Amino acid sequence: MQHPYSRRQFIRGSAVVGGSLALSSYFPAWAQPVSAGITTPLPTVSGNDITLRIARQTMMIDGRSSPAIGINGTVPAPLIRLREGQNVRLNVVNDLAEDSSIHWHGLLVPPQFDGVPGVSFPGIKGRSSYLYEFPVRQNGTYWYHSHSGLQEQLGHYGPIVIDPAGEDPVKYDREHVIVLSDHSQISPEGIFRRMKVDPGHFNFQRQTLAGLLAGRDQTQKERFDWGKMRMDPTDVSDATGPAYTYLVNGHGPFDNWTALFTPGQRVRLRVINASAMTTFNVRIPGLRLTIVQADGQNVMPVEVEEFQIGVAETYDAIVTPMEDKAFTLVGEAVDRSGMARATLAPRAGMAAEVPPLRKRPIATMKDMGMGDMSMGGMQGMDMSGGAMRGVDLTAEKNPSAKLASTAMAAGAAAMPGMDHGAMPMDHSGMTADGGAMAGVDHGTMPAQSGSMPGMDHGSMDMGSMDMGSMKMRDFSKAPQVKKGPGVQTISPMPMDRTGEPGQGLEDVGHKVLTYRDLMALERNPDVRAPSRSIDIHLTGNMERFMWSFDGEKMSDVHEPIPFIEGERVRVNLINDSMMGHPIHIHGHFFELVTGHGDRAPRKHTVIVQPGGKVTWDFTADAVGDWAFHCHLLYHMHAGMMRVVSVRPKGEAA
Repeated sequence: MQHPYSRRQFIRGSAVVGGSLALSSYFPAWAQPVSAGITTPLPTVSGNDITLRIARQTMMIDGRSSPAIGINGTVPAPLIRLREGQNVRLNVVNDLAEDSSIHWHGLLVPPQFDGVPGVSFPGIKGRSSYLYEFPVRQNGTYWYHSHSGLQEQLGHYGPIVIDPAGEDPVKYDREHVIVLSDHSQISPEGIFRRMKVDPGHFNFQRQTLAGLLAGRDQTQKERFDWGKMRMDPTDVSDATGPAYTYLVNGHGPFDNWTALFTPGQRVRLRVINASAMTTFNVRIPGLRLTIVQADGQNVMPVEVEEFQIGVAETYDAIVTPMEDKAFTLVGEAVDRSGMARATLAPRAGMAAEVPPLRKRPIATMKDMGMGDMSMGGMQGMDMSGGAMRGVDLTAEKNPSAKLASTAMAAGAAAMPGMDHGAMPMDHSGMTADGGAMAGVDHGTMPAQSGSMPGMDHGSMDMGSMDMGSMKMRDFSKAPQVKKGPGVQTISPMPMDRTGEPGQGLEDVGHKVLTYRDLMALERNPDVRAPSRSIDIHLTGNMERFMWSFDGEKMSDVHEPIPFIEGERVRVNLINDSMMGHPIHIHGHFFELVTGHGDRAPRKHTVIVQPGGKVTWDFTADAVGDWAFHCHLLYHMHAGMMRVVSVRPKGEAA
């Protein structure tokens, strides 16, 4: 029986007819029509004294009422507009019955005002208030959100724009803040419970028998091989459509939120990914985007046609539409299960063609950290996970998915695997235990596939590839076997993937932003070589929905990750899972090691692609305890979080 929310029921496409959308066949009878366009800007608060009131409310998404938590009666919360150099007092009133909080994502604030319950402050009790007060030390695009339970999923998030104290190096005539997010009719607790009981519950992208007979996706042998590993190559997102509707500024794709422009204007789009679980691929068909800022930090302008934005990242882009016509802003979910959609137009009521969803990505051995290794040599892999479950087709209706077409464009082909046997060997920069030497840029070093004397490759048995026997290094202790309960360690050869455009964007036929494209507009404030290097493994078991750092979840770890004030440290994030993770550190920025020297891009959040590795350097210059976590909300909730402690000089490490 045809599932009622399947692709066959989506809109096949649309065209502009008399300034409105003409919707094709297979449009569900219960779906809401596309609106004439909503041009209402986000409400704004500014000044030195600001009051924010957290309360439960409802919100309308594509004509449907949904429970939410908002601030000052809106979702997203009001845009907070500040100026670099001012002192701000933010009185947060919690009208909820339960505790709440606000974290100022990316802002450099005193630790007691960072807003993480149990780490930097006790939280804001129900029916009480808390005063945040701090100097504004930076400028750029940021955002704020709850760090209490799963409230963020319900709408507890909002944008921040900080204008520079002096002249802005970015020239523009008009600006629009674009807050991307995901929303569900299912409670966040219900989503988490379903993923714990059945981790494949929301994966509606699985391969089918019909697809096999039609020659789509993987071959029969490849499917059997992946089945033996108890891995699903289509599981690139945990919570996805139809659980989610994807939003722009709190509006669904049928609401048609519209940003206005005058032809010839330089329009600045401040794009914020405030979703709980969704990585978006953002493009405006017919317009090129010039990226001018990443995570609030100015970068050398780089022209692209698309960029991938992970949860909690921000990108500022300049577009210059010259024609008197509408354009569609597309925020396509990484697994192609739906899209956030808005319109950029010279007048209200206009709409442009909505492109169909592209072919969903299928994970490859590269995403398993295996390069070009053959499946035949992996028969002995023990992934310690349960068998893949069947799909429970009970989720609610999803306008984000309905908007897309069954006529899918040519999908992103899997990138050819790397030939590790042909890669050059260079261990001149490695210490005896396999750690990185201070000052050596390992983010750009050639990889090594063989086992060299003195190097700890995890005691791998390359013949049987029994992944259960692999070691993972705990940076704070001597090298040892790290085998948390049910942890899948699938990445024996992690690759630096910062030069890649992101999962599903490898072969889309146009320029896609990569981390290596980013260069800081100004010289980095600290260009010292790191004095030490640490490895942090991103670990989990997708079939048991367990997520952690170094095989240990937050609740089982009692000691923070220690740093000394002022020290320069290189951090290697190694993804031992086949899912991308946006990793965020509080209280600090870091410099991505991508070969740009003193113009390395500075960020606070970075996506570590499946089976990949990201290296960054940072200066531990903010004394206090800070949260460090995956920004996929349910991964953090499941345990993928630690505390970073920066201790004053002279104290015992």
